[in-house]
Amino acid sequence: MPHVLAQLNDALGAAVTVDPAALEATREDRSGWRSDSPPLAVVHAGSVDDVQAVMRIAHATATPVVVRGAGTGLAGGAIASPGAIVLDLSRMDRIIEISEADELAVVEPGVINGDLNDALAPLGLWFAPDPASRAISSIGGNIATNAGGLLCAKYGVTREAVLGLAVVLADGRLVRLGHRTVKGVTGYDLTALFTGSEGTLGVIVEATVRLRPITAGTPVTVAAAFTDVEAAAAACATVTAARIRPAVLELMDAGVVARVAAYLGDDALAGTPLETTAPGETFLIAQADDGSAAAEAARIAELFAAAGGRVTLSRDAETGERLLDIRRAMHPALAASGQVLIEDVAVPRSALPAMFRAIEEIGARRGVEIPTIAHAGDGNLHPNFVFTGDEVPEHIWAAADEMFRAAVALGGTLTGEHGVGVLKRRWLAEELGDDVFELQRAVKAAFDPTGILNPGVMFEASAPAG
Repeated sequence: MPHVLAQLNDALGAAVTVDPAALEATREDRSGWRSDSPPLAVVHAGSVDDVQAVMRIAHATATPVVVRGAGTGLAGGAIASPGAIVLDLSRMDRIIEISEADELAVVEPGVINGDLNDALAPLGLWFAPDPASRAISSIGGNIATNAGGLLCAKYGVTREAVLGLAVVLADGRLVRLGHRTVKGVTGYDLTALFTGSEGTLGVIVEATVRLRPITAGTPVTVAAAFTDVEAAAAACATVTAARIRPAVLELMDAGVVARVAAYLGDDALAGTPLETTAPGETFLIAQADDGSAAAEAARIAELFAAAGGRVTLSRDAETGERLLDIRRAMHPALAASGQVLIEDVAVPRSALPAMFRAIEEIGARRGVEIPTIAHAGDGNLHPNFVFTGDEVPEHIWAAADEMFRAAVALGGTLTGEHGVGVLKRRWLAEELGDDVFELQRAVKAAFDPTGILNPGVMFEASAPAG
């Protein structure tokens, strides 16, 4: 498509690149999925005007556009497709406004989650969404996937923190959605619709996000080792049943614990309860974070002990953060041992033990080890498959298929926070049902009638209309 490249170069100049290394880098994210071919070009947008120019050219020429941020996605939702323009928003990284009075910030999509919180901390404020990749993932990507993380059970997913958006539509028009007010119910909630839309409805170029006062008090961390994962999952259920909402409640099964320990080494684990974890043990980490943290943590420790856990209670905030850093090391630890298919299912919290049991049974039957970590406070599990080569082996897809069906059968869902992307589109209609699936396709068609936005994500790519 030389005429498309010529138009892009005329309109955007040096922002356009066809450098082979730059094109190659967009063929994958952190999901383990790799596209069949590089894109037509990468455009490093620096402004809303740049984004509008790209979309006008793409709309006029029926050229696919894949929106990309930090590239940390785990569902294959922002990787190059054949003949596409990859629209890279990572250079749009300004914090436009922080309003202490209204407890909100206005940011461009390329702002890194952790960098926003670094800017907010001196003001006594924070942005609650806390994906494990917060040090490298962008706010735009967090919104596009409705990212979750370690703190969701208490503070909610990204959708709860988004007040308004500025979006460039498929034909290049700029629209503003939502409000700066705490309340606002005018018309349909298109802000919520775009949060989690995975780049299929429009390009998010600005976000107004809700901030919170930094939680008062010193966090208190509870760590417990259990002889098996079902016992640990059952212990988590007792915390929920006791009407306790810790800020963090994370479960690392034996496979994850072993890989993280090997990856980090003894020095990183020294002085933490993981230093003395026996082979085969499962690990729980809970953290209480408000004014009643000490009492809440003591009660959690009692519940863990009653469920058979070997419990350590730490009032050292530094140790608590080190434990969370160990938890966040799961993805690089697994990646160090091969290609990783990182999955993401969610079940009702009461069904956690049954879901872990199902994962163990599937792994045994298929001859596949499935190291699993869970945001146990909200029932979100991340089973992982490690393999070699560029393609996910069929026996792993077969195990994943069984796992997805097991989660849905337990009243759960295919994805709690990573999104559908390209990895899970084959199962989407099965979970939603035919009528809802067609309604969702109709929503996509309303915003993107020519089908140029992220084709193949969520739905199988089809030929553009017209």
